[in-house]
Amino acid sequence: MKYMILSYGSQQDYDAMAGKDTGRPGWSGEAVAAMHQFMEAFNKELEESGELVETRGLAAPVHTRRVGSRGGEAFVTDGPYAETQEVLAGYWIVECDSFDRATELAARLGQCPYPGDPADTMYADIRPIVDSSADLGF
Repeated sequence: MKYMILSYGSQQDYDAMAGKDTGRPGWSGEAVAAMHQFMEAFNKELEESGELVETRGLAAPVHTRRVGSRGGEAFVTDGPYAETQEVLAGYWIVECDSFDRATELAARLGQCPYPGDPADTMYADIRPIVDSSADLGF
């Protein structure tokens, strides 16, 4: 079964990693390097176990566009969005034996180096990937 592990962040997180003052613990060059090393090792382990299908990090929310519809007309809004604090920061698609195994993998992301207390802001969602509309259950 395939699962998507979704990690989240905020524009403030991206700004802190870029060295901007956000009022929260800042990211030094060493901290950013440690995070990259953790992610590279995590991804390599998933590759070697055969569980990694794909992974990507996403650009900062400031580089986002939201497309919607009002009265049948499309509209575009540039990010970041005041009404949205946390946004998708990156994802992994893994293929593993169970939802529990996918959850175990996602839980390891909490070991990623992070200035301050990562438990304050870090979380991930795990969602099964369906192969067809019949798998949706409705």
